[in-house]
Amino acid sequence: MTLEERRAWIRLVVAVVGYAVYLVVVLGRVDGGPLTSVSYAAPLLWTVGGAIVATILAEVAVAAANPRASQLKDDRDRHIGRLGDQVGQPFVVIGAVAAMLMALLDWAPFWIANVIYLCFVLSAVVGGVARVVVYRGSVPEW
Repeated sequence: MTLEERRAWIRLVVAVVGYAVYLVVVLGRVDGGPLTSVSYAAPLLWTVGGAIVATILAEVAVAAANPRASQLKDDRDRHIGRLGDQVGQPFVVIGAVAAMLMALLDWAPFWIANVIYLCFVLSAVVGGVARVVVYRGSVPEW
């Protein structure tokens, strides 16, 4: 397994776990009231920040565990990275457009923030899955 494939796995797992933690925390605060009244900002910021820190620490740990692994990216790694970005990027656009429309329609900030977060997570997950699948198979021809 190449270093870039390990990084793809780390980012994929961290995105899923981070969002799952966020959902558990926010849904655990509902307590019978409306979902939009739940305090979500701090858990959202903490899980995003925690995911960033967890990704960095995991990547450092993987690099330290195998210091002789090549740090170089070859053409295959670049193609796979580009493919993962191209597959995941539309979810960022979808989230931005959805958030803009929700803001124009005066939706609650809870829904706007959560659709943006969900689309960031979907972008990371779908892009990560694409990278892992291609690493396990072959790079498609353009």
